[in-house]
Amino acid sequence: MPTPTDQAVYDAEALYRTLLEQVRAGLAGVPDAAIVGIHSGGAWLAERLAADLGLQNRLGFIDVSFYRDDYAKKGLHPDVKPTRIEFNVDSATILLVDDVLETGRTVRAAINVLFDYGRPQRIMLAALADRGGRELPVAADFAGVRTVLPPGQSLALSRTSAGQLSLTIEDDNA
Repeated sequence: MPTPTDQAVYDAEALYRTLLEQVRAGLAGVPDAAIVGIHSGGAWLAERLAADLGLQNRLGFIDVSFYRDDYAKKGLHPDVKPTRIEFNVDSATILLVDDVLETGRTVRAAINVLFDYGRPQRIMLAALADRGGRELPVAADFAGVRTVLPPGQSLALSRTSAGQLSLTIEDDNA
């Protein structure tokens, strides 16, 4: 597994291309596929994946703010986005997209949101970076990179106005 000193972990565009190829192969021949991005970084990735895979009419977005198991502790995130799923979820294969997979709690919350819209046939998970540290039994089907960070550090995805992605390591106490 790469460590944070490996430069590949910083090249979000290269990681996206790796993720795209994995997803393209994984969804090949899958009927009724749809892509749902978790706000906000997962939504950015989902938009690009949908465009690159020709699935723009099967693209949705979810905000897990009200579904998190730590909602009472953390309160409402100041930048809540609307959930938008405008296709039939029942019997669909959903590619759930997140930017960074760590504990699995955000993914668990996202699955709860999806089931409010119907019962998918299958949910697959794509993440730009899987950084380990799981607290729940959640695994990415597709990941641009699998890495380990020391305690006190996290990965943050950002996007320029032109859509260029950047992945940086941040100190949690900064």
